[in-house]
Amino acid sequence: MTAARIVVVGTGYVGLTTGACLASLGHRVTCVDVDQTKIARLSAGRVDILEPGLAELVTRGLTSGRLGFVVGAREAVRDAEGVFLCVPTPMGAGGSADLRAVEAVTSEIGDVLPTGCALITKSTVPVGTAQRIRAMLGRTDIPVVSNPEFLREGTAVADFLGPDRIVVGSDDLDAARWVGDLYADLDAPVVVADAASAELVKYAANCFLAMKLSYVNSIAELCERLGADIDLVTEGMGHDRRIGRTFLKPGPGWGGSCLPKDTSALVRVAESVQYDFRMLTSAIEENIAQRDRIVAKIAGAVGGTLAGARIGVLGLAFKAGTNDLRDSPALAVSSVLGALGAELTAYDPAVGGEIAGMVVVDDPYQVAKSADAVVVLTEWNEFKRLDWTYFAELMEGDTVVDTRNLLDPHRIIDAGLVWQGVGRPRAAHRPVSAANV
Repeated sequence: MTAARIVVVGTGYVGLTTGACLASLGHRVTCVDVDQTKIARLSAGRVDILEPGLAELVTRGLTSGRLGFVVGAREAVRDAEGVFLCVPTPMGAGGSADLRAVEAVTSEIGDVLPTGCALITKSTVPVGTAQRIRAMLGRTDIPVVSNPEFLREGTAVADFLGPDRIVVGSDDLDAARWVGDLYADLDAPVVVADAASAELVKYAANCFLAMKLSYVNSIAELCERLGADIDLVTEGMGHDRRIGRTFLKPGPGWGGSCLPKDTSALVRVAESVQYDFRMLTSAIEENIAQRDRIVAKIAGAVGGTLAGARIGVLGLAFKAGTNDLRDSPALAVSSVLGALGAELTAYDPAVGGEIAGMVVVDDPYQVAKSADAVVVLTEWNEFKRLDWTYFAELMEGDTVVDTRNLLDPHRIIDAGLVWQGVGRPRAAHRPVSAANV
């Protein structure tokens, strides 16, 4: 299709990635935000989000003239053909999605949108939001389209430009097809649906992944109790094409900017139509239980009580490859450890500054100094390359609790330490044999 005039409202992970990627596809894109400092930095090509390839796309878009940044949406949308809403929809009171930002932008721009301009929700919104926006607009000449994002932090650019599918939904199917055509240069199937179905797709996908993660954490717990190895169990499962290999790694629980709020929001949506979504509520409960099991595992590593225990923490971000701390399971576990009296020293290669309840350091070896135990909470590959013999020299205790099963247990054991993973047989000191004397 010919280049379209696009406005993207919001310059967070989703908004900035959407704007930069659409510009790379040849569209003329204006990204809008209320934060003047952020807009000034982005206009100068300065990207603060840790996202591979994003800064390069922004620079390329600015240089080509296809990408620009302005403060205030009202003037920007006056000649737009499509406006993407990429504003936060956090968990609100009672667990429902908080749509105040969506509603505020709709109210701000509703009367100045040009006739025929598609108003597109890219933010994750509950079923019925398109209908709600149409009622707020009070205009029959503005099609409302749902175009949910499926971007993973750390791979957002790759996910946008190489998607599994593109979902667009509207009660105006011509408008839905027009939005789908914006992605014509991408090799991906386009699913055209009604608005309600498109809105539900994102929740259905994210909640399925959350349930899969809770399931594998439950199986990992069974492995520990039955003497099985979760790595071998999931390898056997993953060969089954009906199941697949992804989202089969146990850990300290799931988190991030999407899964916690989306699972909660879908439970509330189900309740609104008198459906008790027990499978999903159980997955949420299991996620909390997994955090508590990890805390108990760490407590066991220091003799049973955390009061006064010195714990070294490796990893704070909710996943490797990002500096995002929103609903991080690493922070959730650390918070409970601190509340139970542990003294925490933490390191993350992408996170600095002050965090309540712990000392954040800029050198991973500092977390080992006088530590009674060290716990790996985020799966940064950097941790695999640490000198664990040096860790052993610095530590007071001898146990490494690897909640991501990231490390090579033999390297930890050879360093004179005890390795303890999740769902795997406990690895202790290697016995000294005549061959090693």
